[in-house]
Amino acid sequence: MMVKWFKSGSPWVWLSAAAVSVCILMVAALLGLIAARGLVYFWPKDVLQATYHDPRGESYRLIGEIQDTEEVPVGRLRENGIEPPGDESVYIRYLVKTGNRDALGMDFRLVLPVFLSDVEYPRELMVVERREWGNLYGYLREVKENGRVVAKGAAAAEALRVRLKRTLELFEKIRHIEKDRIGAINYQLERLRLQERRLDLDNDHDPAKRAAIAMQREALQEEYETLQKQRNELFPLLNRDSFSAEIMDGRTVEVPLAKVVRFYFPNAMGPVDKVGHYFAKLWEFVSEEPREANTEGGIFPAIFGTVMMVLLMSVLVTPAGVVAAIYLREYARQGFVTRLIRIAVNNLAGVPSIVYGVFGLGFFVYFLGGNIDALFFPEAQPTPTFGTPGILWSALTLALLTLPVVIVATEEGLSRVPRSVREGSLALGATKAETLWRTVLPMASPAMMTGLILAVARAAGEVAPLMLVGVVKLAPSLPVDGNPPFLHLDRKFMHLGFHIYDVGFQSPNVEAARPLVYATALLLVLVIVVLNLTAIRIRNHLREKYRSLES
Repeated sequence: MMVKWFKSGSPWVWLSAAAVSVCILMVAALLGLIAARGLVYFWPKDVLQATYHDPRGESYRLIGEIQDTEEVPVGRLRENGIEPPGDESVYIRYLVKTGNRDALGMDFRLVLPVFLSDVEYPRELMVVERREWGNLYGYLREVKENGRVVAKGAAAAEALRVRLKRTLELFEKIRHIEKDRIGAINYQLERLRLQERRLDLDNDHDPAKRAAIAMQREALQEEYETLQKQRNELFPLLNRDSFSAEIMDGRTVEVPLAKVVRFYFPNAMGPVDKVGHYFAKLWEFVSEEPREANTEGGIFPAIFGTVMMVLLMSVLVTPAGVVAAIYLREYARQGFVTRLIRIAVNNLAGVPSIVYGVFGLGFFVYFLGGNIDALFFPEAQPTPTFGTPGILWSALTLALLTLPVVIVATEEGLSRVPRSVREGSLALGATKAETLWRTVLPMASPAMMTGLILAVARAAGEVAPLMLVGVVKLAPSLPVDGNPPFLHLDRKFMHLGFHIYDVGFQSPNVEAARPLVYATALLLVLVIVVLNLTAIRIRNHLREKYRSLES
């Protein structure tokens, strides 16, 4: 009976189903772990105050958030000179974020709960998110305007809230003037300088051209001085407000509101307030620029750069892969050379991605980009324009990396188109090109989309080649802006995958960056899922559209 059951093939069906189920569970568990570790990063944690009796020193007041807990064997504690009370073999240890790095020197401490006493969660404890030096934890004492105390005690929090709102509005105005308006003027001035340099290289001494450049430069300079004056008038208003707070070592520090992003009292917040704060932080994460060496703020430039690079790669790889597959399947003579080309294409799919990065750096950046600079941008020399890593070379490198996937998938789709369809089209008087364009390619389009889906899935997560051909830790200018030609393919860009590597392994503050790594990884997965679902939807639409022709 068992022999017959094995011969029927049922065990292998069940084994395959079990393997698929295990894989799905493993993927779900991985995503669940990433989501649990990443999404909790934005929740406002309660802040404790306690007395810590340090076994290797004096007692002191401890204020901070419990970021993580771990179990530590007693042997390891004794190796570090700590003798805990009791006879337990394992002790719980807290990782407490104390903040105030500018005053205390470090913003994380490892403490044992057995040495804590007088633990409480005062409602008056404040958390301040700053643009530099991390969070501040302490008690709000006074609010000042131009050095004069304007509020203290119970009224200080509301006065601080009103002044912070005003300060943030001023900060955004100054940022708009500096980054957008003055930045656009500087860009235009640089273009005028390059135009003048080009006239020098061409020995063109036409006074009319130089006079036109001088007039434009003079108008831009006047506008620049006007904007600079507006900015200088706003700076005193930006720096007029400050507040003082008592931190955990008893000192009172003064913080200008120009350095503050937000403040809140987590121990006094109800569930509704915490949910509102959570979504505000989540929105900041996906819509703002990073700060504090990428360990605070948002990652919008990385999201934009990832999506932009994948879209460029898709535009470049799809036509090349489809044309190559059409030639190999429809026009090339099927023989030894064609088989050799297919073997080479399949082997290219197994080449390590870093090899493509080295090739892209040598061929695309130095050779192709260097020659483009010499031919079309001599006025910018020796500063490279295209002869330096940028988003165009990154997209081309990843297009080359994913090209075999698109070729193979498109060939499979072309081979599944029935021969009778081709013969019927030719019998009706269509040429071979018309048959291919109007009949065969539409029917094979779902397979092309499958190749594109696989290409997007691989390219969006690649990091190694991008480190050589365009990705950077911080790119303040996006590849798309309001300055002509609007799409700047020569610019460097940020990428979610590289951001994860940089924050997780290159950050000067690893403990602060660890939750951000999980959050960024989850966002990268979501971006890939959205891109793939979009392509799958298009593929399914095409499949339904041409299903009647296949039957």
